[in-house]
Amino acid sequence: MQYTLFIDESGDHSLANINIGFPIFVLLGMIIEDEDYKKLCDQINKFKLRYFKSTHVILHNRDIRKCEGPFAILFDLKIKENFYNDLNSIISNSNFSLVASAILKQKHIEKYGKLADDPYEISITFVMERILFELDSRKVHNKTNVIIESRGKKEDQTLAHRYNELLYKGSSQVRSDRFIAKYNQELLFKQKRENDIGLQMADLCAYPVARHVLYPKEPYPTFEVIKEKIRRGEKGIEGYGIKTFP
Repeated sequence: MQYTLFIDESGDHSLANINIGFPIFVLLGMIIEDEDYKKLCDQINKFKLRYFKSTHVILHNRDIRKCEGPFAILFDLKIKENFYNDLNSIISNSNFSLVASAILKQKHIEKYGKLADDPYEISITFVMERILFELDSRKVHNKTNVIIESRGKKEDQTLAHRYNELLYKGSSQVRSDRFIAKYNQELLFKQKRENDIGLQMADLCAYPVARHVLYPKEPYPTFEVIKEKIRRGEKGIEGYGIKTFP
């Protein structure tokens, strides 16, 4: 079977300016098999047609939460209720798995100071390691495609360099030959305007993870929807599906 890993983020990866109201960076990976992805795309496009009469609307977590742009329809509470119920049903009934890295930025700086690594580069390592372990458990032999949202030429080059380092140098946890065996050499970047449904789903799932890590005792309905999709081990999702650092 052929799998694709879609990666998107929640929060700002910069360590220079930290939003005290949201001092976290989350990078989330959604792994999905090609046939399941086709089914998901079909469901999401039908969903978009139902609410927007068009498949061109891009599902973006922040815009949905703020009811901005085309999501102004959600000011109507009845539409909002139906919208979330339908979207949550699609997510619950779709077959994919999630892995996330959560960087607590202030704690990261306090612990490592000027030596603190870029949260994005740390996170892609954590995500790719755990997705590799998941692919191993499924005995997947084909190389997995990796698609990530473009953030700009300079940022994309930096991330591509880090990706290649993982493939050809490995990490502290995984040898390079294991990365090479599981991932395609080329890291694929896509713009938000390309309307990639895999990246949209990764975006929708990233914010609930951030909320859960910041406020673990506060119930957040959307996190409960995606919780069963998060990779887990004998002790649950912490460390296996959600890596919090430091």
